[in-house]
Amino acid sequence: MQMIDPQNVELDAMIEAEKKQVAFEYHNEAWADGMSDGIEADILAETAISTALTELVRLHGEEKVVAMVDSLRQRLQHGEFRPERNLH
Repeated sequence: MQMIDPQNVELDAMIEAEKKQVAFEYHNEAWADGMSDGIEADILAETAISTALTELVRLHGEEKVVAMVDSLRQRLQHGEFRPERNLH
């Protein structure tokens, strides 16, 4: 049986959180560039979702992505993505 090193788990979580923050910043920069070029927010959003879903299907397959989308739908219905709840 393999022992789990709590320090490595904590470090991995910190690295993942930092990567997510950097990715968020990259996305915000690209979004701002698109908006300044006159691309409407709904077009940027749909394109971002389509790009993300295509990459996720390539990496994980359709079945896992369908489950992820179902989870996102539930989170959406519970108000997680309302602008006033956005913490970034």
